[in-house]
Amino acid sequence: MMGALHRQCLWEHLTPRRPQALALGGEIKADVCVIGAGYTGLSAALHLLEAGRSVCVVEAHETGHGGSGRNVGLVNAGTWIRPDDAEATLGPEVGAKLNGLLGHAPAEVFALIARLGIDCQARRDGTLHMAHNAAGAADLRLREAQWLRRGARVELLTGARCAEYCGTDKVAAALLDHRAGTLNPMAYVCGLAEAVQRLGGRLFHHSPVVRLERQGDRWCVSTARGSVLAEKVVIASNAYTEGDWTQIRRHFFAGYYYQVASVPLQGEAAQRILPHAQGSWDTRTVLSSIRRDAEGRLVLGSLGNGEGKPDWFMRSWADRIQRHYFPSLGKLEWQFAWSGRIAFTPDHLMKLFEPAPGLLAVTGYNGRGVTTGTVVGKAFAEFLLHEDPEGLPLPFDGAKAVSLPGVRSALYEAGFSLYHAGQCLRVVL
Repeated sequence: MMGALHRQCLWEHLTPRRPQALALGGEIKADVCVIGAGYTGLSAALHLLEAGRSVCVVEAHETGHGGSGRNVGLVNAGTWIRPDDAEATLGPEVGAKLNGLLGHAPAEVFALIARLGIDCQARRDGTLHMAHNAAGAADLRLREAQWLRRGARVELLTGARCAEYCGTDKVAAALLDHRAGTLNPMAYVCGLAEAVQRLGGRLFHHSPVVRLERQGDRWCVSTARGSVLAEKVVIASNAYTEGDWTQIRRHFFAGYYYQVASVPLQGEAAQRILPHAQGSWDTRTVLSSIRRDAEGRLVLGSLGNGEGKPDWFMRSWADRIQRHYFPSLGKLEWQFAWSGRIAFTPDHLMKLFEPAPGLLAVTGYNGRGVTTGTVVGKAFAEFLLHEDPEGLPLPFDGAKAVSLPGVRSALYEAGFSLYHAGQCLRVVL
């Protein structure tokens, strides 16, 4: 009999021990107030605390509630777009700087995990970007050439080696990025939060911000039951920014990503699926991500919001992807399904803001939060400590807001849902 599809994030299930924190009550003071207990906010808090600053972190829900706990767990290098495209958009100097920083970002993440002793099932075995057709293979050849010019450890796999690494004969080529890897994203963000608490940082859960205003020489960050007076503030809520206390939501449009995980797999057929432990995703415009977790589950994902979609739809979509790539597995039992929110920008590049002195914000990771959030948080800490903009990955953005973000989000979601329905009905793949 088919088991129930648990509408729970797999990474929460695999991370039973998570940081405990009370809601903010009364008035407290700190050198820096960080809004959002995800990768960016906790990385900023950690590095500020290590430099001797007092820090308070306020989170609307619980640590990792947002994209930091719900994502695929790929420790990716670079931006979503090709490195040449990043430099064409930003200019050669700024683009090269960003490519270099994010190209090295997986090494930063793995070094931080090792230094803090975080148990998050981190694997530094690379990632695979898999070509689903000839056009996808051509794109991967361009990406390989562009990264090789920059000295990156990437290689295009074809033929028998590609089939071995991917575990399927449906992929003609795959770009293996040796810099990258995988982890349990919830365990990683919880490890950062525990490190912040060990260093004396004050973490508050269930404390959504309702107002942010200047009071004399300090910022006042107000919640329903308390407030933080701080010299400086980092807004690190990204796609999960709530309320009307900030204009950051005008600078991205929300998208979603859902995932479905099987029961743990065993047997010879299962051992052939991604046998070298890489996480992967394909070159479709509406992509599919594929990875295994530490217990051997097959974890599939795609763009779109799974909330509200019936169990039969989620199972049917997962069956379609699994049977296309890995038919030898036979019929699988799907165990978990969940969704997360992504902050998209029209050019697929993040935006940094300094709306006022001592107030920093970031948005638009475009689905690459593990590495980007970690290095941006560290860069924000360095900027607040030394006020040197050269340490930032990008200049502060002065661009106008995204037009009609709600309409963009709705159109994207409608397109994703239509495509996935076509996959379920075997009209498209």
